[in-house]
Amino acid sequence: MEKTSASEKESGKKESYGAEAIQVLAGLEGVRKRPAMYIGDTGVRGLHHLICEAVDNSIDEAMAGYCNKIIVILHKDGAASVIDNGRGIPVEKHPQLGIPAVEVVMTRLHAGAKFEKKAYKVSGGLHGVGISVVNALSKLMIVRIKRDGKIYEQRYSKGKTISELKVVGETTETGTEIKFYPDPEIFSTTEFSFEFLETRLQELAFLNKGVKIILADERTGKEKEFFYEGGIIEFVKHLNKNREVLHPVIYFSKTVNGTNVEVAMQYTKTFKETIFSFANNINTHEGGTHLDGFKAGLTRAVNSYIKRNKLGSAVSGEDAREGLTAVISVRLYDPQFEGQTKTKLGNSEVKGIVESIVRENFTDYLDRHPAEAKEIITKIIAAAKARLAAKEARELVRRKTALGEHGLPGKLADCSSNDPAKCELFIVEGDSAGGSAKQARNKEFQAVLPLKGKILNVEKANLSKIMKSAEITTLISAIGTGIGDECKPEKARYHKIIIMVDADSDGNHICCLLLTLFYRYMLPLIEAGYLYIAQPPLYRIRKGKKVYYALSDAEKDALIKQLGADVEVQRFKGLGEMNPEQLWETTMDPERRILKKVTVEDAVEADKIFSMLMGEDVEPRREFFMRHAKEVKELDV
Repeated sequence: MEKTSASEKESGKKESYGAEAIQVLAGLEGVRKRPAMYIGDTGVRGLHHLICEAVDNSIDEAMAGYCNKIIVILHKDGAASVIDNGRGIPVEKHPQLGIPAVEVVMTRLHAGAKFEKKAYKVSGGLHGVGISVVNALSKLMIVRIKRDGKIYEQRYSKGKTISELKVVGETTETGTEIKFYPDPEIFSTTEFSFEFLETRLQELAFLNKGVKIILADERTGKEKEFFYEGGIIEFVKHLNKNREVLHPVIYFSKTVNGTNVEVAMQYTKTFKETIFSFANNINTHEGGTHLDGFKAGLTRAVNSYIKRNKLGSAVSGEDAREGLTAVISVRLYDPQFEGQTKTKLGNSEVKGIVESIVRENFTDYLDRHPAEAKEIITKIIAAAKARLAAKEARELVRRKTALGEHGLPGKLADCSSNDPAKCELFIVEGDSAGGSAKQARNKEFQAVLPLKGKILNVEKANLSKIMKSAEITTLISAIGTGIGDECKPEKARYHKIIIMVDADSDGNHICCLLLTLFYRYMLPLIEAGYLYIAQPPLYRIRKGKKVYYALSDAEKDALIKQLGADVEVQRFKGLGEMNPEQLWETTMDPERRILKKVTVEDAVEADKIFSMLMGEDVEPRREFFMRHAKEVKELDV
């Protein structure tokens, strides 16, 4: 006897689950139904991924040797164009489908010239879904192809062809132009960001020496041109622009069994490694076998040199990479990426190839450059000693009896809940703000940790020195994840870690110091989505019995204009000036507060900015503030 659910009994009928319940989505409807599967999300990042997919096709033409110029245009009407001087997408009829080849490419998933090695030996867009996904998620897409002396044009909408392929002119040039309008039915925003694209296009220009990439914004008149004959050598110089370096950039390139490995590396006087890996121009954020091979080859070369020259004991890979900036770029026929987002390379054979090339070439460099080798190895040995000291300091932190009953800092006002998913930790500066926050909080799920003054600037310190900082070790103990290589987000006692500081210059500085700590030594917490910044109000505005709050001068002015005369305005100089009720309702109440989630959209740009703003060199920081001074709308002095 079949059982029926309560809902079925109430409705008086049963839901059937047979063949008729299986929905088949024709053409590109599946992409429109589940866009995040193909572009990550439907927010800002996914929107810009459309342009990146189109640019990747042009880059593939460049890697094949047929393209040396790519233009990206952001139009006033909301469209974006990607133009190249490659061969142009084929326009003749497809032998099996009987429609133009370009139409097959634009309207079919897994259709393209990259599944075989004839047209593209090396390619980033190997899944054949890129440009068709752009088409599926655009309300209008226009393709123009220069090929065989003619200019061809075809139009599409939401993945479907809406016009025949036709000749619209003649030309002596070749290439492809794709203009598309993102579909507002899919995306939460359809406004492209010049800055978002600027970083990725510059990255591609570094990785493809000799290819000129132009980004033009018709909305503002801004234009940037990227062209680097030095390739990834210039990439490393760019990353180290604000760092003191130990030697000139080391560069080597070699092809083994069809896999080309290109490496540029340079040691600096900083304490963190900065390594970016790429496979067929794809930024492999999660690394993979090429990065594993690089690390193994580097460590073997260093330890071999130390042993041959009797300089001491073997060092760890972490020691060998301290202060190192490196770019690893591999190009191979059949890369195996994890998913369409391509964030990790999985080809097992690549590890051995890269490891061997790095070991041989770096060993050769150390042997041929004794002065530079001395600088590098001395730094690495010092890093090993500092690591051991940091390890002892970490053990000391764990053993401290001065901590609370449960191994937690005495100054931490913890919450009663033991469920990390529900728990929040507010990091505040000073006893005054800490006192207000402790009174304002919901003790069930909100914890408060007051820190004394400004914490150590970790950009200028190694882990050994960091572990001697009482405020930092207190913070580490409270969060529970460990620090550096030991940072495990799954051990976090809170899934919301909220930086809550005064809305003034001192507060901003403290926030920057904390962000630098999390980015450099507790990055997995940011990647897990656990780090936030509270947005306390600057003003309390009262008219009669009604009270309003404003986060900025602009909000305050707008409110005053709206409310009219007889308005009382109070400016908060700090969190400590708010009574607990005010702090709760404006900044801590989950129902009414505003939190900014900290994310790392672009690791290359983030690394450069942290080095500049928190590093030793003052001049680049001064230049940055001068350059962006006109953009500042609110300045607290």
